[in-house]
Amino acid sequence: MSVSKEFARYVTGLTFAQLPTEVVAFTKTCILDWLGSAYAGAKKPPVQMMAQVAAELGGGEHATLMTGGRSSVTHAALVNGAASHIVELDDIHKASIIHAGTVVIPAALAVAQWQQKSGEELIEAIVAGYEVCYRIGESVSPSHYYFWHNTSTCGTFGAAVAAGKLLGLDEEQLVHALGSAGTQAAGLWEFIEDGAMSKQLHPGKAAMNGILAALLAQKGFTAASKILEGKRGFVRAMSQEANAEQMTQGLGSTYKIMENSFKIHASCRHTHHAIDLIIEMIAQHAISWREVERVRVQTYQVALTITDNPNPASVYAAKFSLQYGTALALVKGSAGLHDFSEEALYDPAIREVMSRVEVAVDPVMDARYPETWEATVELTFTDGTTLQKHTEYPKGDPENPVSHDEIVQKFLALSAELPQESILHDLQMVERLEQVPDVALLFAQGKERGRV
Repeated sequence: MSVSKEFARYVTGLTFAQLPTEVVAFTKTCILDWLGSAYAGAKKPPVQMMAQVAAELGGGEHATLMTGGRSSVTHAALVNGAASHIVELDDIHKASIIHAGTVVIPAALAVAQWQQKSGEELIEAIVAGYEVCYRIGESVSPSHYYFWHNTSTCGTFGAAVAAGKLLGLDEEQLVHALGSAGTQAAGLWEFIEDGAMSKQLHPGKAAMNGILAALLAQKGFTAASKILEGKRGFVRAMSQEANAEQMTQGLGSTYKIMENSFKIHASCRHTHHAIDLIIEMIAQHAISWREVERVRVQTYQVALTITDNPNPASVYAAKFSLQYGTALALVKGSAGLHDFSEEALYDPAIREVMSRVEVAVDPVMDARYPETWEATVELTFTDGTTLQKHTEYPKGDPENPVSHDEIVQKFLALSAELPQESILHDLQMVERLEQVPDVALLFAQGKERGRV
């Protein structure tokens, strides 16, 4: 049996009734977390540009845009996926290095709204989408991640699964949906050299492509049956590990969505371990940045490959600078959405501290990545004394969790510009999502009138 066939059998067999209570509750937390990020990102210029393109391309008004109004099911996934990724507060999975929420949830929401599916059906689809894309991401990481943005490449499969589940595809159709998803999987890291807007295009296009793959399969459109493990397939083409067998080990016995991590700092996840440690040091020892002569951060190679930028030239680039994030945390004691600003970018204190930050690879930590995302931070003070702290798991990982209440507070902060009745509506709808007969009800309270 092909890997795609095994995935298709799992997806078609998955029912809401078999989901444990904790999986349902956790999935709703993932949806709320996604929603907050999407609201916070909806007004950002790159997302607005994509919304303008969606309007120019036209199409049926199938689903709601987070930027306001409605568009086709594919364009809604495109714009909403981008909106949820841009403020760098979306969820992440350690082992697969995928922000599944930005791909699976917008695809699932768009199809569910269009097809008037229930909250139970939405939850089923999201659980299935996370499961498949995380398993694929694990099998090709970490080498895949050097060139390819896993959220975009592997996430395309998750979007196709979620959309296919909601469209009622049978096993054969899902195999073809996975085939069409795989042949569209793309997303190169080169954008990071310029601080370009492509990072927002990646999840949006992956969500869109996943829906397209499912819709084509529904019409009888065929695709590669062994897109994952085939001799010219995804794994061989895009990874040095080429471990296709790993994808389906234990399939159906666990729920990968429960391994999801949440972000509390508005920057690349590879900067969070150092930010956490700095904030903890300040809380425990009442440190002032003026007392610190040198900061040394040791971590795994990928963190430096993505975030070794000692002189970021934009707010967005600062979110991908380990040096900046470390300095920001030391000066401000936080690294939230509003801490990353034009004013803070050239703050003399932050720039001064940033010049004292040294980053290096630790071979032991590097060998354990991506199972652990480790860092050690050592502060050297002006009086010659030192202070060191280490972590294996950034705040928000399952091993270092945030509570549901903390996610609620995060949502409230990210959606603060919305009317109070709309915020309350969203909280209530997500909380009782499994009782909602039509997902379109989630998009009441002014969303259609462009409230964001």
